Amino acid sequence: MKHTLWTGVSFGVAMAFSAVAANAFNLTGKVKDESGAAVQDADVTLVQNKLSTKTDADGVFSFYKEEAQALTMSGSGMVGSLSVNNGVLSYSQSSGAPVQVQIFDMVGNRLLNETLYGTGSVDMKASVKAHGTYFARVRVGSAQQNFKFTADGSFNASFGDKTPAKALLKIDKSDFLRVVKEGFDTLSVKLYNLDTNLTLTLKKKAAQSQYAYGWGLKNDPVPTRGCGKTWNRVKSGSYEFQWSKGKRTIRIDIPDNYDNKKPYKLIFGMHCMGGWAGGVQQEGYYGLKPLDTQKTAIYVAPEGNGNQAPWGQDDYLLFDELLADLQSNLCIDSSRVFSTGFSYGSMFSNGLSWNHQDVLRAVAVYETAERNIWLPQRKKMGIGWMGVLGLQDDLCRPEMGRAARDIILELNSENGKAKNEKAQEYGGSGPHVCYDYTTVEERFPVRWCTQNGGHIWDHKDPGQNKSWVPQATWEFFSKF
Repeated sequence: MKHTLWTGVSFGVAMAFSAVAANAFNLTGKVKDESGAAVQDADVTLVQNKLSTKTDADGVFSFYKEEAQALTMSGSGMVGSLSVNNGVLSYSQSSGAPVQVQIFDMVGNRLLNETLYGTGSVDMKASVKAHGTYFARVRVGSAQQNFKFTADGSFNASFGDKTPAKALLKIDKSDFLRVVKEGFDTLSVKLYNLDTNLTLTLKKKAAQSQYAYGWGLKNDPVPTRGCGKTWNRVKSGSYEFQWSKGKRTIRIDIPDNYDNKKPYKLIFGMHCMGGWAGGVQQEGYYGLKPLDTQKTAIYVAPEGNGNQAPWGQDDYLLFDELLADLQSNLCIDSSRVFSTGFSYGSMFSNGLSWNHQDVLRAVAVYETAERNIWLPQRKKMGIGWMGVLGLQDDLCRPEMGRAARDIILELNSENGKAKNEKAQEYGGSGPHVCYDYTTVEERFPVRWCTQNGGHIWDHKDPGQNKSWVPQATWEFFSKF
């Protein structure tokens, strides 16, 4: 350690600091495709630092962050000054307090721990023998500052006690780097050191299969014309929707961090006879919304028609007009629209699964039946379908639920062969049973869940206070 000292000199200045702070960094990189060609105009984002840039004609990008931090002081008053220039620390103070200098390498080895007095300078580079980035912690009296510096050279020795520098200096140098370019798969990279140079390779997206209708599993989002628009209605609550036959109350929940450039799933919740849209909203749309921790979906519960049979023929038109309005004004993934419901609400969702396969990806129906006051003509098209049945249901009886399921099995398999596949059902003891059919078309899965129980949607396993239905439904919807 090379240093010089001048004693007996006092300065009456407030503590100041001009060094690069410990959270500064210089990150550079190049983005190329699988052939080695540079990828220009790729969007590169350092997520946690909220920094964004684009690659240039050579595929190159860079992020540079240099911050000055005030010294941390446990007291008040004039204590002195610190500055760093090219790795040389200069310090002065107005008292004879000790000056403690500690230096750590990137993995936390302490390379130097020295206490000085008075006023002077320290060549910090001289205390290390390897090229790289180092961290220093300096205390002058009651003031403390952390910062980094770089040095050149080489060494083979190991030094000091291995206390992690991150714990000592409270440095968080990790982040996620995201690279997005149309025609390529999005690349996300976890970085543990932001002082580095990267070479990144983007993979071209595989061509998606084309179908007469519908989509393949895990397809790319299909944004609606509402993307980019500002939503001026309530984000969580209710509003009056004007449709061709009057007004209808709509309950809605939009993520609080809604981004109008990001397509969201859309999930409908249809209430039962005697129920109301507000009840569906209060129950978290049949328990799905609390599971959506990544806030990937918009939830909607329309109010029924107010009659004893809350969903009739006109409500199929209501669904069409409401869906069109939402897709025109919100950023929705039109390939991931789902409908759920209980009892009469499940019968309505089940009816929609017969003639809305071109706009609905899947439905989840709790205690459903193959009948209703009015049912549409069935289209010979498949759809994702999940049914939940309580074997003691005396309203939507088990044979009704199985009949509704078998209609879908016929639509979802070649020549209806899935109807011949015998599903495992609840055997009278233990937890519920969910059976996933193996002979349906892969794009149109069918799940059949059974358990003892009556006409309720939130069935629970023995000894459990929490329903298994929402989790089973969320997992099913996540197939798409």
